Amino acid sequence: MGLILLIVSCLLAVASPGSAQAASSGGCAGRKVRTLPFSTGSVQVYRDGGYVCAVTVQKHPGAKRLISVSLQARGLRAVPKSRRDARSSPPARVYAGHRYVRVTGAVAGGSYRSAWFRC
Repeated sequence: MGLILLIVSCLLAVASPGSAQAASSGGCAGRKVRTLPFSTGSVQVYRDGGYVCAVTVQKHPGAKRLISVSLQARGLRAVPKSRRDARSSPPARVYAGHRYVRVTGAVAGGSYRSAWFRC
């Protein structure tokens, strides 16, 4: 019985760091290419192949606030996402290929709007 508990606890310890890393990205796959900070949070931009994903994260998580993110590839419509949450916005994902993108993020009273950039 003690050996089984030891094996289970070791397996959980090995599995935990991977799940914590996945949770930190807020649902975006790929590698982080930019972090765009502002007064009440930051917008994190990820790239996976031709897809770009963005998520807004609160600077001080805990209180439920309106959190939004918008991602637009040049020549296409913006993809806005928002919700009241204690941590982050839902991820916005677009196929950008090699196009320039623009990101907007907001938490409570603070916001950020980028210029066009290539990631």
